Amino acid sequence: MRIAYLAAGAAGMYCGSCLHDNTLAAELLRMGEDVILVPIYTPLRTDEVNVSHRKVFYGGINVYMQQKWALFRRTSRWLDWFLDHPALLRTISHFSGNVDPTQLGDLTVSMLQGEQGNQRKELEKLVDWLIDEVRPEVVHLSNSMMLGLARMIAERFGPPVVCSLSGEDIFLEKLSEPFYSQARQLLCERATEIDAFVALNKYYADEMSKYLEVPRERVHVIPHGLDLAGHGVRNGQQENEPRRIGFLARICADKGLHLLVEACELLCTRPECPAFELHAAGYLGKGDRDYLRKIESRVADGPLAKRFHYHGELNREEKIKFLQSLDVFSTPTVYQESKGLPALEAQANAVPVVLPGHGSFPEMLEATSGGLLFKPHDTADLAEKLFEVLSNTSLAKDLGEQGKLGIENKYHVSAMAEQTLGLYRTLITEKTATL
Repeated sequence: MRIAYLAAGAAGMYCGSCLHDNTLAAELLRMGEDVILVPIYTPLRTDEVNVSHRKVFYGGINVYMQQKWALFRRTSRWLDWFLDHPALLRTISHFSGNVDPTQLGDLTVSMLQGEQGNQRKELEKLVDWLIDEVRPEVVHLSNSMMLGLARMIAERFGPPVVCSLSGEDIFLEKLSEPFYSQARQLLCERATEIDAFVALNKYYADEMSKYLEVPRERVHVIPHGLDLAGHGVRNGQQENEPRRIGFLARICADKGLHLLVEACELLCTRPECPAFELHAAGYLGKGDRDYLRKIESRVADGPLAKRFHYHGELNREEKIKFLQSLDVFSTPTVYQESKGLPALEAQANAVPVVLPGHGSFPEMLEATSGGLLFKPHDTADLAEKLFEVLSNTSLAKDLGEQGKLGIENKYHVSAMAEQTLGLYRTLITEKTATL
């Protein structure tokens, strides 16, 4: 099967959606399918072998300039090629700050307008290339912010178009008016042109069905699958060493590191709690450096002094080693998480998890039995659940073993690829029958 998978790059950071898309494409290739993973906006960055195409479409520089200045909507393809060069995009991404939704409302609306937006030239280049060089039997969009691409794809050569749902509502809800209302209206209009949507869990499928105003049966649940190579059993700490509480996610307020710090400070007041340290890792953007500095300043002056360690951004080998060093893992997200990949990876290494009881997490732990839920935003309850795991080695061992088995049985990459391929086949058959 010839599959064109259009995946949005994340400006040089490790991103859950990019990791998911690359893992899926790599497994489909291993199964013998003819997949081309096409970067959109910026090159993809992944901690596994990168299988994405060398060419970038809708390069971030071109997209931005075409939005701001009409001249760039008529420039030559030679200049576009230069501005879309992966090396240039990587360099610019390295020096850029965080994506600020409040500053990107007009661009978001224009992208959703597709052939009617300011980036029509980019859309035409992409569709021409798909027709002339790829000729896919199915096209897969990595998120609903790309819905504006679907109409021209369908009109020009008509393959089924699939769209993944990957937490983009968090971005959209931060847009300012009038762009928020315009974007919501366009999303609902353009969603009718998609043959099928894919969510990683039932929670998000239900939410986005309502958000996009599409029938629930058009949103298919295909859980994320991990490539388990290298994952194993946690080492934990020796009896006389401090226990390690771990956090792995982008360092920002949304992911809730500050809540974990508050909970750990409460643990410090409990003399019966085993000695512990808090270890955090993950991408830190320029816009969130003050957030981390405030946390480090708070820690230095409080009960967690010399017990908090930030390890920076980790590659795959470092990430697995980090996870296997932990005794318990937590990402107490402020928002309702739609993916939760780091929590899956922690469980793949037999690390018990403590997660907020909202978003995708209750469904995840129901499937794996690999951890405990706490009341969202309640740091006292988070501290209590962490204490249960830290102080009860038998419970920690049981949760870890159950979580690891749950990941192996229900969140393996081969299952994700088989289910995705099955959806593609069904859509192609249905499309053929209507011709």
